[in-house]
Amino acid sequence: MKVVGLITEYNPFHNGHKYHIEEARRITGADYCIAVMSGSFVQRGAPAIIDKYSRARMALLNGVDLVLELPVCFSTASAEYFAHGAVSLLNKLGVVDFICFGSECGDINILDRAAELLLDKSGLFDECLQAYLKEGKSYPAARSAAMQKIIRINQAMDLSDNDTELLSQIINEPNNILGIEYIKAIRRLNSRIKPVTIRRISAHYHDRELADENTAGSARGSLFGADIPSANINASAISSATAIRSSILGTCHTEADKSIEKIKSSVPDNVYRILMENYLKSFPITEEDLAPLLHYRLIYEDSQSLSEYMDVSEDLADRIIKMRNLNCSIEEFCKTVKSKNYTLTRINRALLHIVLNIRKSSVDAYCQNGYAQYARILGIKKESSRLLRLIYKKGVLPVISKLSKADTMLDILGRQMLTEDINATHLYNRIVYGKFKIDIPNEYKHGICII
Repeated sequence: MKVVGLITEYNPFHNGHKYHIEEARRITGADYCIAVMSGSFVQRGAPAIIDKYSRARMALLNGVDLVLELPVCFSTASAEYFAHGAVSLLNKLGVVDFICFGSECGDINILDRAAELLLDKSGLFDECLQAYLKEGKSYPAARSAAMQKIIRINQAMDLSDNDTELLSQIINEPNNILGIEYIKAIRRLNSRIKPVTIRRISAHYHDRELADENTAGSARGSLFGADIPSANINASAISSATAIRSSILGTCHTEADKSIEKIKSSVPDNVYRILMENYLKSFPITEEDLAPLLHYRLIYEDSQSLSEYMDVSEDLADRIIKMRNLNCSIEEFCKTVKSKNYTLTRINRALLHIVLNIRKSSVDAYCQNGYAQYARILGIKKESSRLLRLIYKKGVLPVISKLSKADTMLDILGRQMLTEDINATHLYNRIVYGKFKIDIPNEYKHGICII
């Protein structure tokens, strides 16, 4: 029996995700597919656009057998923590043979070389990165320059000029960066899991325009080449999650049928039905829905206390405190706080960690004690019970299907991590209620999704 693991957000689920699942199964020959999915909050420092149980259902309807929740301390973290948290969870299940992820380059060998460089010279890379930032380079430019420098220093790799250029460029793309971190995590954990990558097709991660259904097929074919037949691509159009969210949010104050209709060709039919059932009833949720709570929290903080939260440096804490009394949206606040040393995503994550009370000391403790402390089930297919039995047999961490039993299964650190997850989702549910007056059952009453 072969099992492939996917590390996902599904925010929301779209045709590209369905294609990823199909290709992951095809390439690896997997009998089962496990998705480790972000819960109520995601890596860009924002709430998920729709609740985690709806997203788990979308995944199960489109080829995933088991959906596990990535703890919120990792789902809202930078690439390194995000990747290590997810890979550690998959590794501790004891049944996962492959991790399959999308990347802009689509070349596992070049990603592996980049991971090797960053593992061997991680201290030097950070030193070079900071030096280039002090010179005034933007963060992406400094990152690329730092990679070029450690490549030149490490001549033992005997890289061609083409490979050297490619290595320095691939770390400018978000999914390449995550892929490198997945490989680093696999190596650091001494895991038997084999990394596999497929190239992202049609839509770039940051694209804000929906794909054209009539031209999507030709675009995909030209990116993949002749070795992957177009018949494997069942989706009519592949748009980025960014474009889909932008389309939903850009029209969310008009009539529901008209406003969400634009994304219909970009998501599977069953996903579209779920979105339609919940549109303007329990979603969309955005970072701006956190604004009152964030500003309230900042009133009672100072620079020293802020620097205790994950992703908040002393310098960033000072900048936040200086700007905290501005009456503006979160988007405007982040742009005001931004500097060349801090990307908007970094600032969004920092602010979210303040709201969710995720502290550096807690995350350090989790990392020092094996990262993931449990596997919490969000959803499962009925016919995948064999997979779950095998995890119970081979896994080395508690598997949580009912919160009422969790306390007896976890130690103090595990209970602390789980409490953060529960509190984050209860906060999310309060936001949903405040916005739409819909009462989502709390974490102790909401059962797992079974299809």
